[in-house]
Amino acid sequence: MEQYALDQLKTIANVSTTCKRLEITRRERLERWAESLERSPRPFLKTLHETEYQPMADRLALRDDGTPISVAFADPILRAAGMENDSYGEAKRFFELSDEQLHDLVCFCHFGERVSAAVVARRLRKMSGSKPDGFFAQLRAWFA
Repeated sequence: MEQYALDQLKTIANVSTTCKRLEITRRERLERWAESLERSPRPFLKTLHETEYQPMADRLALRDDGTPISVAFADPILRAAGMENDSYGEAKRFFELSDEQLHDLVCFCHFGERVSAAVVARRLRKMSGSKPDGFFAQLRAWFA
């Protein structure tokens, strides 16, 4: 595969550097995040430490590789919809979550060092208001 600089490409093709943002609802964003977690090759992900005790500026900047938030940011659909990075603050903004909701998804105090991707996916689905399909899926969600 050949690689070209943007200026070189402009000489041989029409290149647009603007991209129309994909418009999806909050519920669709949360669902997509849950689906990304379910497809994650890592069954357990890192948590963020003491999110509730961080000063606001530090809390918003919190990030780490291998967290539920970084799984969301790795999803090309969520990035096309406007997710800009994998920080706590960006997840809060993009998914329209309160500090309490995001804390319940990614904080160390709830799960320890690692959290199951499936657990976070279930919590996201509950936040989005979606109901699992089928009797056994509903029964499983009720016990989770």
